[in-house]
Amino acid sequence: MQKKKSYRPNVAAVILSSKYPDKCEFFVAHRSDIKNAWQFPQGGIDEGETPREALKRELLEEIGCDNVEVLGEFPEWITYDFPKRSRGKTYPFDGQTQKYFLVRLKESATINLQAYDIPEFEEYEFVEYEQLFKKVTYFKRKVYRRVIDYFIEEGLI
Repeated sequence: MQKKKSYRPNVAAVILSSKYPDKCEFFVAHRSDIKNAWQFPQGGIDEGETPREALKRELLEEIGCDNVEVLGEFPEWITYDFPKRSRGKTYPFDGQTQKYFLVRLKESATINLQAYDIPEFEEYEFVEYEQLFKKVTYFKRKVYRRVIDYFIEEGLI
């Protein structure tokens, strides 16, 4: 009999640059603890915290900025498994269940990757849609495409 998988409740931010809608660029960042792993900011939801509260906190912790406008929310929770080689190393979970938000940086927003004690990211870039899926880590591509395509279909991007 297989044990039931456990998933960490999590939020993720699809961040558009402040140039949007004139120019559509997505924020991606290179993790400081995993070689060649580029992704969107994300993080766990603390007990008693709503997903939107977690979103704001995680943005402050990971990019030093919560000066954003929330444009949309993916209607479902998306669950995925961690790659086999990394399971159990960081968290006692098999994967994560995530709530995705689409946000736009406000004109006055300033990103500071060194804002938190232990920086999650070492560098970041703004990339266009076509470049995004070449840049991000392989196991997140399918989920990212699903979420972004939803936001496009809804007219939010």
